[in-house]
Amino acid sequence: MALSFSISATIFPPNQEESKFQNRKTAKGIENARNLVKTSRVLSLATSPHESLQKGNWVKLICGASFEDVVDIRNLSMVYTLAGVDCIDCAADAAVVSAVNEGIDAAMEVVELRRPWVMISVNDDDDLHFRKAEFDPEDCPMDCSRPCELVCPANAIKLDDHSGVITERCYGCGRCFPVCPYDKIREVTYIRDSATTSELLRRSDVDAIEIHTSGRQTAPFKELWNGLRNSTECLKLVAISLPYTGESAMSVMNEMHSIMEPHLKCLNLWQLDGRPMSGDIGRGATRESIAFAVRLAAAKDRPLGFLQLAGGTNAHTADGLRKEGLFQTTLGNSNDVRSVLASPSSAFIGGVAYGGYARKIVGRVLSSMPSQQGPSSIEDHPELLVEALGLALGLVGTVKCYHPVHHSSFR
Repeated sequence: MALSFSISATIFPPNQEESKFQNRKTAKGIENARNLVKTSRVLSLATSPHESLQKGNWVKLICGASFEDVVDIRNLSMVYTLAGVDCIDCAADAAVVSAVNEGIDAAMEVVELRRPWVMISVNDDDDLHFRKAEFDPEDCPMDCSRPCELVCPANAIKLDDHSGVITERCYGCGRCFPVCPYDKIREVTYIRDSATTSELLRRSDVDAIEIHTSGRQTAPFKELWNGLRNSTECLKLVAISLPYTGESAMSVMNEMHSIMEPHLKCLNLWQLDGRPMSGDIGRGATRESIAFAVRLAAAKDRPLGFLQLAGGTNAHTADGLRKEGLFQTTLGNSNDVRSVLASPSSAFIGGVAYGGYARKIVGRVLSSMPSQQGPSSIEDHPELLVEALGLALGLVGTVKCYHPVHHSSFR
């Protein structure tokens, strides 16, 4: 027994000391993240999602209607919850919804925040957000320069191990289609099943739904709404995402509202989808979403509901709205949601949704996490958590007007 004790004492303490060091390091990193949230004034400025819409400083994270990498989604949700977003929009998939909520729960263990709403996205017809790229890597010539791999913003194409498209990571941006020199890449589109969506809407951890529509005809929208309306009673928000379609836009939006209105028991929102999945391209990508808002500002027959920008949104969007006089600015009460929202403090634009750009800036940090067996949580890498949070705060802060604090102060 003495020999056994001697061996145990000799072998195990180094590992225990290493574990203690790692625990201290992780605890320090969590404390740094907590301090970064506090000193950036997230806690003092954060309001309920409903109040944020009224004030014009609502921020939504778009994980992607087709993006289904649950590890990244969980970590993105944690980081952006700490940064104070009001809503996290994700694919209408049970595993993805669970990943979002796991990320939110992890954030709330770091610091007590108000909980963002969880939104699922569906479509009523073919839509750019609901597609995947597909090809057989065995068909690729050996001497191909692999432009598809280089251009993919989601790192969803891997040819070294002949994986081809990593389906759960592909979110359908379409940038790989035109660059393939051999025209090998196919587009696979799909429509989310309304019955499965109805089941998700009955979950206690789903707060909102977004319906993507072309904005050109209302028949597919009406069919989908009729299939979902009995499942929307407990929701906090119903959003409609659509592009600008010209002079008919206002009449179509009003017709959609008339379809929803008899069964609408919550807030409604219009997502003005300017240039889908382009926010990470550059400053100019945000112009079309802002132009959509400018057109609505000039229209007299706007439908009821909050307005939120998307499609090409990035770090320059809030400044673009300021230049147009639409950022956190009240233009009367005609855009309020029913009489309960009639208030002189209601902003014309409720807020901004960030998708590709938000994922890109934090994704760079996530991709630098050491590879390991099994899922990797960003809080297990405290320096990276603080770095990612600093980037997220910088983006969310353009709308929330947080006090800027450089994340390097908390390393």
